[in-house]
Amino acid sequence: MYTQGLDQSDTRTPGPEEEAQLVQAFQARIDAEEKIEPRDWMPDAYRRTLVRQISQHAHSEIVGMLPEGNWITRAPSLKRKAILLAKVQDEAGHGLYLYSAAETLGTSRQQMVDQLLSGKAKYSSIFNYPTLNWADIGAIGWLVDGAAIMNQIPLCRCSYGPYSRAMVRVCKEESFHQRQGYEIMTVMARGTDAQRRMAQDALERWWWPSLMMFGPSDSDSAHTAQSMRWKIKRFTNDELRQKFVDVTVPQGHFLGLEFPDPELKLDEQTGHWNFGPIDWSEFKQVLEGNGPCNAERMRARQTAHQEGAWVRQALLAHAEKHEDIR
Repeated sequence: MYTQGLDQSDTRTPGPEEEAQLVQAFQARIDAEEKIEPRDWMPDAYRRTLVRQISQHAHSEIVGMLPEGNWITRAPSLKRKAILLAKVQDEAGHGLYLYSAAETLGTSRQQMVDQLLSGKAKYSSIFNYPTLNWADIGAIGWLVDGAAIMNQIPLCRCSYGPYSRAMVRVCKEESFHQRQGYEIMTVMARGTDAQRRMAQDALERWWWPSLMMFGPSDSDSAHTAQSMRWKIKRFTNDELRQKFVDVTVPQGHFLGLEFPDPELKLDEQTGHWNFGPIDWSEFKQVLEGNGPCNAERMRARQTAHQEGAWVRQALLAHAEKHEDIR
């Protein structure tokens, strides 16, 4: 729906003086909280930043189906199976919304998928960790989707219209996913001794990777300052990380779980929870392709793409047939 009429945009290259005026007018619109739409003029750097961010977001939704899809056939009840199946289906839909939003910027779905399959494009490092037991599905919903919501709610006010509108529905569904995950953790934490140990173990394994989801510290982030100026982002990585910790720690304590951070302590004056240093070397290793499941995730996506080629070909043939009839 976003791509209709985009080929009518003005492709003329402005001169230096005119471009300076366009940049100034563009920033004025950003500062006035106006939405930038696909056919509006925008700086090339703004367009590139959005393509990078939205495509990586879309890739993360698609790859993020894999850790949970691993448990659809092994969920402990029919109810749990149906809920998890619906959640994985939601994630597929999120990826499609986001690919569509990125296409309005002049990139194609095929380009984005090729970049993912070749390893050129990145996706969230969190999905390169394994799901070892059912408690991990609860931890993903509670922590991973909780961190995603903290990141994504401000994106509903992103300066780029198609992205901000796509995020409204995504955030509503992610909010449900987070509550579903926390409910699983509640049942586990209040269950048998073995179930409580599983819940505690899942928290210990997923806590630090969840904090890394917000990206590098502000001092090491290459894109934050400019993205804030363009109002693609509304908060810095460290601000969002602190918000997440402040919300999540009391939830864990309510369940009687202990966080794997001896430095975690409430600052009575600020009301914030202070936490220990993050091991960014692990984050970098996972991003470089050396995480526990990097190779497995890429193999799964490449295999799915190859085995689904006949479906794509059939759909194209069907569309061409109907186009000829018209």
